[in-house]
Formats: sequence, structure tokens, C-alpha cells
Amino acid sequence: MDRIYSPWRSGYFDSKMCGCVFCEISQNAQDDEKNRVIYRDGVCFGVMNLYPYTPGHFMLIPHKHCDCPSLLDTKEWQHIHMLSQKAFDVLYEYGASGINMGMNIKQAGGAGLPEHIHLHFVPRYLGDTNFLTSIADARTYGIDFDSVFLKIKTLCTKHFTRG
Repeated sequence: MDRIYSPWRSGYFDSKMCGCVFCEISQNAQDDEKNRVIYRDGVCFGVMNLYPYTPGHFMLIPHKHCDCPSLLDTKEWQHIHMLSQKAFDVLYEYGASGINMGMNIKQAGGAGLPEHIHLHFVPRYLGDTNFLTSIADARTYGIDFDSVFLKIKTLCTKHFTRG
């Protein structure tokens, strides 16, 4: 059996946060810059993944605290998916060659934060799995996280606010 090893996420597993991290972000718009929020409206918000698999990895998250999409009303679900269509343009303009999109539902479904659903957008780049990744269980990114955040936030402003 292959193992997925991602040691850069150890801070997430070691954190002792009380309550739901996504609800905390949802309820504190004044901290959006600190929390790396790239988009916010009345239904959902977008946030950079603090433990990205590739540069530009972000999530769309409903404000409603729920652990399954069936608990959202149809309009909320459709709104998030309308934005997900625009997320592709964000990441392609950022430079992605392809995109993985997905949602892990509940703990048995692989969710790292199973109590609050979130839709991942992972940009993929030609050659993003390379020699180092293959033999050393490591990845290198030649770009600063904050600069990625600012670029993705700017692109979300451009693409998510279009009709």
C-alpha cells in the first residue's frame, strides 16, 4: 500500500484549536487578510489552503456549518458551484495546466476537517511531480505563499464578481 506523506501539514494536526476553524474564519471578516481569505459573499468564502499541495491551492467554504452537502439548501449549493466554474478561470489565469477539484465528506471520506464541508481547487502544473517528489517525499516551491495569496485574491476579485 502506498502512503501519502505530507510533513508540512504537521502544524495542522498539532494545533489545539477549539471549535471549527472554518466557522471562526466565517465569523471574523476583519481577519480576512490574516486568514488568507480570497473571496467572501453572503453564502460562502474562499480561503487559501494553509497546507497546499501546489501553489494556488484554495477552497470554497459555505458559511453554514454542516458536514454534508445535502444539508445545504439548493440555492446555497448552486451558488458554490457557480463560483466553482469561475474558479477554473482564476487558476488557469494564474498559470495552472490542469486542476483537481474535490470534496472529502466526513471523516471516513477523508476529510481533514470533517465537521465543515469545503471544496478544494488544486492547480496542477506540468512537471509538478518530479524527481524530488518521487524519491524524497518532498516538494519545492519557488514562490512565496503571500505572493500566491495576493495574486489569487486579485484574480478572484476579477473572476468571481462577474455576472
